[in-house]
Amino acid sequence: MPAPIELFYWPTPNGWKITIALEEMGLPYNVNLIDIGKGDQFKPDFLALAPNNRMPAIIDPEGPDGAPISIFESGAILQYLARKTGRFYGQTERERIAVDEWLMWQMGGLGPMAGQAHHFLKYAPRMTPPNDLPYAKDRYRNETGRLYRVLDTQLGKHAYVAGNYYSIADMAIWGWASLWEGQQQTLDDKPNMARWLDELGARDGVKNGRAVAAELRDKKRNARAEKEAQKNMFGLKG
Repeated sequence: MPAPIELFYWPTPNGWKITIALEEMGLPYNVNLIDIGKGDQFKPDFLALAPNNRMPAIIDPEGPDGAPISIFESGAILQYLARKTGRFYGQTERERIAVDEWLMWQMGGLGPMAGQAHHFLKYAPRMTPPNDLPYAKDRYRNETGRLYRVLDTQLGKHAYVAGNYYSIADMAIWGWASLWEGQQQTLDDKPNMARWLDELGARDGVKNGRAVAAELRDKKRNARAEKEAQKNMFGLKG
């Protein structure tokens, strides 16, 4: 039995990528909660692992050559875990290139755009003072919709995003795509995406990964704690 991987995590789409991968790959892991609302991501011990003050991060005590290694950035972690286990990264170099393409599409496109959609549609209007910005809401809602149309088109050609094989690219995209309602999107014109969401959501690895610390995701805070959480998560002053 390999030594457990130390996972530094909070239940967000980026965190889910890694819990899903660890569950799918059958790797043992310990969860170290990084409460981004309380500012845990700025603590020196965590910054030593993740200098960009973003979770997730991991420490693998059995890294390359058997020596421990710490890794930050969810995409880099997924690539590392796939190489370590030899799973969910395709079987040929062409397949691995396709996985990397769609993983980068998520990292550079869907994640940032859907994240901004969540921010301006859900969080910004609740700030003190409220920041209800129609241009920003339209901008990120529309761009997220465009990206989902790209995804739906791709899934009309293949069972999974990189081809007819399940990969770390699917794991990376699923968490963000599963929150389509909060991004004010529709699946009425995206049957392939709807099929894929349901199929992946039924996998034990996805269900178990999504369930890690799920009770903390929507935990209610009082007004003072909510204001502090917004400051910590969104870099607000004051």
